[in-house]
Amino acid sequence: MTDTSLPYTIAPIETLTGHTERAWNIAWNPTRPLIASCSADKTVRMYAYSHDALKFTHLSTLETGHTKSVRALAWAPSGKTLATASFDSNIGVWEQENDNEDGEETGGEWECVSQLEGHETECKSVAYSSTGTLLASCSRDKTVWVWEVHPDADFECMGVLMDHSQDVKCVAWHPSEEILASASYDDTIKLYIDDPSDDWFCFATLTGHTSTVWSVTFSPDGRYLASASDDRTVRIWQRLDDVRWETILVLGGHERSVYSISWGVGDGTGLGWLASTGSDGIIQVWELNRKARDLLDID
Repeated sequence: MTDTSLPYTIAPIETLTGHTERAWNIAWNPTRPLIASCSADKTVRMYAYSHDALKFTHLSTLETGHTKSVRALAWAPSGKTLATASFDSNIGVWEQENDNEDGEETGGEWECVSQLEGHETECKSVAYSSTGTLLASCSRDKTVWVWEVHPDADFECMGVLMDHSQDVKCVAWHPSEEILASASYDDTIKLYIDDPSDDWFCFATLTGHTSTVWSVTFSPDGRYLASASDDRTVRIWQRLDDVRWETILVLGGHERSVYSISWGVGDGTGLGWLASTGSDGIIQVWELNRKARDLLDID
């Protein structure tokens, strides 16, 4: 159902078919017109698209070698490397053969250049830092791992964070700083930074949701964090100083669990546009600005 009183409408432009089982996640390539999708069928599908014609073309299907569902994927900032997280507990790292320096799609085969092992059970999410020098992963084993990216597809584990008491659903990096957020079945969000003299550690625990937190994302300017929950709300958290974050907005409107959120720049004004969706089959898009906390109830 479309609310005609709203200033914008959302219309479907394409249905991408091909996966034979549930499609879990999609990721837009940050530097070239590619989109990747992953599925319970253990594959990743690559599509090219045209901005002008809004046309999508299937390019290739990666038979990942994962033995269970591919739950999530993430592009490195360079757009040349893709990471896959699987329920088989492993992370695959993929690069394309004969990749051009100018970033053009060549049609070369994608190959697995590294496999990261360490999680004890289902890997739920994976994310690259803004510089591409760090990779984070999380799992049903209640841990968050931070990996340092080295040349020649070599990775070194820099920390295993065991601060959550339940399944960790999602990890997300700050857009400009090495701050990592994680969301969990324990209803909390954890924030981590690196101590140069020691190790990665949790410096803040954000509480307020009353059920599983499924997804987290930072605002484009990095001053805010959004979280989506089984409690049917989206919370907006504001950074007060180096270590303190507080809830400033609670967004309702969903009738069931909110599973996924994404925060983009929108039309370039205000704080951007935040999209949320969940098991009610509804996509909501919020335009956020600095006056928003005066217009909506704060829990």
